[in-house]
Amino acid sequence: DHVGDGLVSRDDKSQTHFTIAGEDRKFVEASATIVGNTVVVHAAGVKKPTAVRFGWHQEAEPNLSNKNGLPASPFRTDSWKAE
Repeated sequence: DHVGDGLVSRDDKSQTHFTIAGEDRKFVEASATIVGNTVVVHAAGVKKPTAVRFGWHQEAEPNLSNKNGLPASPFRTDSWKAE
C-alpha cells in the first residue's frame, strides 16, 4: 500500500495512460476512476479483464499521483511476452 494520504489526479482530469486486456491479450485504451485508495479500470468490449498496464509507454505522462505529490510508477499486472 503506497498511496500515502490517498490518490489524486494531478490535473483534476480523468486518469490517463491505462490499458486493459481480456483473455485475447489485446490491450485497448481504458477508462480509470479513483475510488478511495483504488483505481477502477474498465473498457468497452473487455468483459473479463485479465491484465492492466499503466504508463506502459516511453512517452507516457500519466496524471495519477498520491496526495503527497508523488507520481505513480508505471506498472503491469501481466507477465506476457511482448509480441
